[in-house]
Amino acid sequence: MDRRRASEIADSPVMANVNYNGRAIYIEEVNPNKDFASIHYLNQPWNSQEVALNQLVESEH
Repeated sequence: MDRRRASEIADSPVMANVNYNGRAIYIEEVNPNKDFASIHYLNQPWNSQEVALNQLVESEH
């Protein structure tokens, strides 16, 4: 995923279907200086981690 799209998703009030390692995640914020984002799995909101944007996959459904 590119930085622009990840930022759009993070800023949107509408929940997007994004996966990391095959699991649904929420993008908390996108690092403006490098291609990383802070995310958490939907079922683990307390477990934030920073991951490379190229490992995030947006699905249609």
